[in-house]
Amino acid sequence: MVTAQSAGTELSATVVDEQGNPLSGVNIYGPGGSQASTNVNGVFKIILPNDDIVRIEKKGYESKFLSLSTIGDKITLVKSDFLASEDDVIKMGVTTRDRRGIVGSVSSVNTKDRLTYDNTQFVRDYIAGLTVGVRGSSNIRGIGDALFVIDGVFGRDPNVLNMEEVEQITVLKDANAVALYGSQGRNGVIIINTKRGKINKKEVNVNVRSGIRTPLALPNYLDAATYMDLFNEAQLNDGIDPLLLRFDQDLIQNTRNGLNPTQYPDFDLLELAQPFVTTHNVISEFSGGNDKSQYYVNVGWLYNEDWVNINEDISAGTNRFNVRGNIDFQVNDWITSSLDGVFIVNNSRSSRVDLLDAATTFLPFEYAPLIPVNTLDTENNPDLATLLAGANIFNGNLLGTARQVGDNPPVANAIAGGFQNRVVRGTQFNNSINFDLSRITEGLSAKTYLSFDFFETYTTSIQNQFRTFGDPTFENDKITGLVDFGQDRRDLSENVESNGFITRVGMYALVNYDKTFATNHSINTTVLGYYNSDKRDGRVQTDRDSHLGFQMTYDFKKKLFVDFSGAYVHSIKLPEGNRGGFSPTVGLGYILSEDAFLKDSKFINYLKLKASGGIIKSDRGIDGYYLYDENYSRGNNFTWADDVSNRRQNISQGANPNLGYEERIDFNVGFESYLMNSLWLEANYFRTELDKQLVFLADQYPSYYDTFRPRDNFNANLYTGFELGLNFNKTFNDFSIGIGANVLYSQTEASKRSETNEFAYQNRQGLELSTIFGLEDLGFYSESDFTNVNGELVLNNGLPVPNFGAVQPGDIRYADQNGDDIIDQNDNVAIGQSANPWTYGINLNLNYKRFNLFVLGTGQTGGLGNKLSNNFNNYYSPNGADKYSEVVLGRWTPQTADTATFPRLSAQNNQNNFRTSTFWLYDTTFFRINRAQLTYEFTESICDKLGIEDFSLNLQGTNLFEVGENTDIRQLNIGRDPQARTYTLGIRMSF
Repeated sequence: MVTAQSAGTELSATVVDEQGNPLSGVNIYGPGGSQASTNVNGVFKIILPNDDIVRIEKKGYESKFLSLSTIGDKITLVKSDFLASEDDVIKMGVTTRDRRGIVGSVSSVNTKDRLTYDNTQFVRDYIAGLTVGVRGSSNIRGIGDALFVIDGVFGRDPNVLNMEEVEQITVLKDANAVALYGSQGRNGVIIINTKRGKINKKEVNVNVRSGIRTPLALPNYLDAATYMDLFNEAQLNDGIDPLLLRFDQDLIQNTRNGLNPTQYPDFDLLELAQPFVTTHNVISEFSGGNDKSQYYVNVGWLYNEDWVNINEDISAGTNRFNVRGNIDFQVNDWITSSLDGVFIVNNSRSSRVDLLDAATTFLPFEYAPLIPVNTLDTENNPDLATLLAGANIFNGNLLGTARQVGDNPPVANAIAGGFQNRVVRGTQFNNSINFDLSRITEGLSAKTYLSFDFFETYTTSIQNQFRTFGDPTFENDKITGLVDFGQDRRDLSENVESNGFITRVGMYALVNYDKTFATNHSINTTVLGYYNSDKRDGRVQTDRDSHLGFQMTYDFKKKLFVDFSGAYVHSIKLPEGNRGGFSPTVGLGYILSEDAFLKDSKFINYLKLKASGGIIKSDRGIDGYYLYDENYSRGNNFTWADDVSNRRQNISQGANPNLGYEERIDFNVGFESYLMNSLWLEANYFRTELDKQLVFLADQYPSYYDTFRPRDNFNANLYTGFELGLNFNKTFNDFSIGIGANVLYSQTEASKRSETNEFAYQNRQGLELSTIFGLEDLGFYSESDFTNVNGELVLNNGLPVPNFGAVQPGDIRYADQNGDDIIDQNDNVAIGQSANPWTYGINLNLNYKRFNLFVLGTGQTGGLGNKLSNNFNNYYSPNGADKYSEVVLGRWTPQTADTATFPRLSAQNNQNNFRTSTFWLYDTTFFRINRAQLTYEFTESICDKLGIEDFSLNLQGTNLFEVGENTDIRQLNIGRDPQARTYTLGIRMSF
């Protein structure tokens, strides 16, 4: 019923289903933000200013858009098929499908309503643990890093997004699902779609969070006195005369007793790290529109305080600002368009020296980095008084140094050396034009898409010179003399250094035909032409990718689905004649639950069986250009008979005009099900082979022909496994529970290799791809393994002799694998794998009235880490004069021979002990509570008093808990910002 009023026109109507039953809770959205809902009788009333479009929607039903003049007293909503409603639409980058009709292996996460109780703002955190089939945040099924597609643009970085602007994250895993993405989609595709405005749905949301970050772990280096004691021990182990030891006992004792810290320094740079730092995040978003145009705007700010802040004028922390605008508009009755723009700037201002990195090498006894001025005896030393009069004093201290360090010590540099500001700026633009070509034939449409990305990174700095003081002389605990180094001079000009840039241009055009015939038969066909160029600093050649893609899907009664997808790819990395390649795939899906024998089942509400297979041709693993050509490099000089110097030209690579694409050969079979109206269960088995990988063949040419060898398509890797995902949701009066879990098992194999190893146990073929090769340790040499011959220790007869230098009791002993009585590289064997074949995620969501608790945990098992990794910066393997960490307290000595956990100490570089071996491996199994959030949603009455629509308060913690045999190793960062546990208090408001 329509009634005229002064404020507009009042519309009253009843909403019913197809059987004529009234529907309650239907939302009606009018222009200008007006809205209403149906009551238990399906009746609603809303005032409209004029004959505008009204949006009518309810979850599980097809939405309707009606004008005032076309609305009757009764409005009928059609119930959507299961997994075919608007909420089940999967935006697959360049195409759109509903969940029901997808036959490939696809996982998807919608952020709608989730951000209220899972308020993280890092996109990768949403991928890890919540999506089925992903190891970490980008590795699909263990094959490698996936291609990210953001708003239809290939290759964009997800780190530039905040989660508030993300609407949906979709993971495409099998060959059939990724075929449209051509060569770049070889490892799988992760699609991220940002939010867009909706007709008559005006929204204003504000999300504010503030909190602290505390380090999970910090390196524990030895104090000065303990270091000196142990270094003396190391020298004694090396046979140094006790009278010639580096540190005398008086020095060690005075340092241990804390006497005069300027004369006997004991300073750990990690003491400068703050016990906690602050973090703040504010994001606002605005969206809305009418039937002619819609908009979405996101504005955000993120701040993280520096872990080391000894000069507040310099260390300003990291500030990130972002602005996004997505606009959709109608050009005419058959053309619509969209314009998207993004601007991002990230400023990180700090001192010019990284004190966390410097802490890995700064020896605590070397010198006092800060010299208190009250320790200077200026009364009796006029030269010292004159020196002090012209010095800069920082919080009562002079800047200290030592002669061997000179005028650039780290602490002094951090305080007085100026600053650096690392800036990352980026802009992104997209434009799409959509054509409704139904006037040509019903179901025909087309689309063009154009994108430009520009990112640059540069550093501005002020590089001050500064005066430091060292080599103090003492009398009665007072400094009576100092030597100054350098001079104070301010940098009056700003220095600018470019660190890199990215320029990306992408475009594609597609034609789609979607038609239903004779009620039961439907086809959906897409033809796509794509081009992308990516130019980066430091690359001579611009990366270009182009392909033609197609997808044809047939379904019968929305029950049987057949999908043919593929691409004709092109690569300039390959020789002419081989630059084109065809990638065919096929997928089948059948909804078994709609057959007569299951249709009325109360246990199985939905069951779809699916299978797919295909071949993806790719150049993604071809790292370089002109690899098919014969290449030359300049050699050394030579002289001829005329005594003129000439330069040789050497062949560095042979030619192969038959070089071709690498191939992903893929098979996937699985099912999706919904059981007992509460449990979603899906599973897939996969077998993927990456064949014809480029390699220099080792078994086809003699060794003297090494530089003449061409590259060939030969190596192959095999990936097999399964993935399982489930979600259980149940409501009991005021209480509801949601449990989600996903498991991925992915085992890899080097299925084909070209090898000429002398010993079969060193062949890689048949082994896991991440297999670690090294020596097998047999514990430490004992004193009984040696005989004293003329004052020198000699290994007993019958023991293999290491080829890495002389050994002593307490050195690591290795197994002689080939029985030649020599320990060398020929004794390296497979000792483990670094990849974890098992990864999993678990999430729990509990809701009671207005309280909500969300917990997400992830875990892995089956892999090993290596303490000799460069990431640990010698922390677990200090050698020679390296800085000692706590690990050396477990060193081997004759007294600790049975309990030692570390080799004997040596002041020289030990070539035997610090080699990859089973001794240095550790289990990387863990289970972690990634984040937990407690949320309270305020009542409608409170929101009305505050003039807002929704209001919630949340308390969140991240990295809260971890269990594992080697958690202490996993959680430790060396020489960089620590891993952190974060606590934040946040509010979310909707207007």
